[in-house]
Amino acid sequence: MSDALSSIEPLEGPPLFGLPSKSEGTVLRGDDYFRKVLDDLPAAIYTTDAKGRITYFNEAAATLWGCRPQLGKSEWCGSWKLYWPDGTPLPHGECPMALALKEKRPIRGMEAVAERPDGTRVPFIPYPTPLYSKTGRLVGAVNMLVDITDRKLAETFAQRITSIVESSEDAIISKDLNGTILSWNDGAGRLFGYAAQEMIGKSVTILIPPERLDEEPGIIGRIARGERVEHYETIRRRKDGSLVDISLTVSPVKDADGKIIGASKIARDITDRKRAEEQRKLLLFEMKHRIKNTLATVQALAAQTMRSATAEEHAAFVARLQSLARAHDLLASEQWNHASLSDVIQSALDPFQERHRERFLVEGPNNVWLDSEKSLAMAMNLHELATNSVKYGALSNFSGRISVTWELLPYTKPARVKLHWKERGGPPVKPPEHRGFGSRFLQHALGGDPPQMDFDPRGLECVLDVVLERI
Repeated sequence: MSDALSSIEPLEGPPLFGLPSKSEGTVLRGDDYFRKVLDDLPAAIYTTDAKGRITYFNEAAATLWGCRPQLGKSEWCGSWKLYWPDGTPLPHGECPMALALKEKRPIRGMEAVAERPDGTRVPFIPYPTPLYSKTGRLVGAVNMLVDITDRKLAETFAQRITSIVESSEDAIISKDLNGTILSWNDGAGRLFGYAAQEMIGKSVTILIPPERLDEEPGIIGRIARGERVEHYETIRRRKDGSLVDISLTVSPVKDADGKIIGASKIARDITDRKRAEEQRKLLLFEMKHRIKNTLATVQALAAQTMRSATAEEHAAFVARLQSLARAHDLLASEQWNHASLSDVIQSALDPFQERHRERFLVEGPNNVWLDSEKSLAMAMNLHELATNSVKYGALSNFSGRISVTWELLPYTKPARVKLHWKERGGPPVKPPEHRGFGSRFLQHALGGDPPQMDFDPRGLECVLDVVLERI
């Protein structure tokens, strides 16, 4: 089969490679048998003679090297190029196989990297072992190369994950299904005040205030069912006894067989966010209070100024102020800079739906948002339309109905929406002889085309074109 193996002199005792000898009644199989065994092995194996010249290699070795060395000429190893694990070039004459032949001993515990002709590199562990004749003469060596690419990739991945976990500002903790802490990163130490050695092996309930201990069984139960707990806001206790607002994300941890064996927890300190939210609520409350006071002052001044106005005119003015106040309240609940169109419509029509709720049809997509200016304008427009309907239109009798629908216009930039106000079942409609305040107010721009008014005898129809802030 090879110079290294075929030159081995017969040995006394058990036959080479455990094959039966002639003396045991069986014919000894030769080189072809050994070649077939080695050729079929998935491990990369090759042999050299005593001078390091390659005398045999199997297909697994050729695959690892990415080339086929010349038998009897190529020396030490069939790799195109060799490197140490740190990337330093490794001369073939100094490789583990060369070392095994020069020092006449097996080499173990070394790693190297083979570079193929196409430039790809394969990390491997060699197991070179010298071969001797019966008389103890060195006749060559056999080497097995174990490809450790997958192991290196796993190690690299693990190192990256470890680096990410250790450098994270968030607290990252792992625990088993009994709640015992298995790992604890620096972020957890900064957040809770405990060092890793104080917490690993302890129960995670150390961090939970007594009044919240019932949270842990629920979380563990969800994890055991394979569920993920995301952005769960709660309170935990630090080493010094102080409480901290956190957002928790908890995920199942599985073993190699896919069995859930524990959980990883990421805790983020949301104290600043909670404080900012409370400050915002306080500011919005104060702003709402001041706006209502301002509107009340305007109402009082108007009552003094409009002494000659009719009761109807006075009531209309007050109703408009109240509609404006409701629109401001809606904006305040949405952080003051935008509101959903559906909420604006509902808020504007609420006073009229108290008596006529079953006579309204309101429908349209929910993902439509207006900025603060358009929200106020839309609320006032709808208030005027509803007020006119009570006076002259579909809400002035007991059978009229109103539909308010809206639709997004496709392929427009910026995005736009059309709102349709349609009355049916009221008294016959005819165009007004003169424009009142309500009609003039409807000309208030919403960023799109001017409002379209159709005084159909069957009922008023109005189309409002709105340029959207966002969808």
